[in-house]
Amino acid sequence: QVQLVESGGGLVQPGGSLRLSCAASGIFFRLYPMGWYRQAPGKQRELVADITAGGNTNYADSVKDRFTISRDNNNKMVYLQMNSLKPEDTAVYYCKATISKTSAYWGQGTQVTVSS
Repeated sequence: QVQLVESGGGLVQPGGSLRLSCAASGIFFRLYPMGWYRQAPGKQRELVADITAGGNTNYADSVKDRFTISRDNNNKMVYLQMNSLKPEDTAVYYCKATISKTSAYWGQGTQVTVSS
C-alpha cells in the first residue's frame, strides 16, 4: 500500500521559515519524480517544486530563490525548505509521487498559514 505522509506545516509570520517533510512508503522511491504542490482557498492546485529521480529540480517562479526541494532516497523522504514566507504562500501543501504519465500518488496535505 502506497502512502505519502506530509508534516511540518503550521502558522508562521511573514518572513519566517518552515520545512515540510514527506515520508513515502510502499513504492520504490528512488525511481520516481517527486513534487510539492499547493492549493489555496478558491484556487486550483499548483506546482510549487519538483525533483527528478536524478535530483534535477524545478520551481514555480513565485517561489524561486525562496524554496528548496530535496530528497533522501535512502530514507524515502522529500523535503521543502521554505524561507522568506509571504502571506500568499498560505495554502495546503501536498506531496506527489509521479509513477507514470497516467499514475500518481498524493499525500493528505499539510496546512501552511503565513500571517502576523
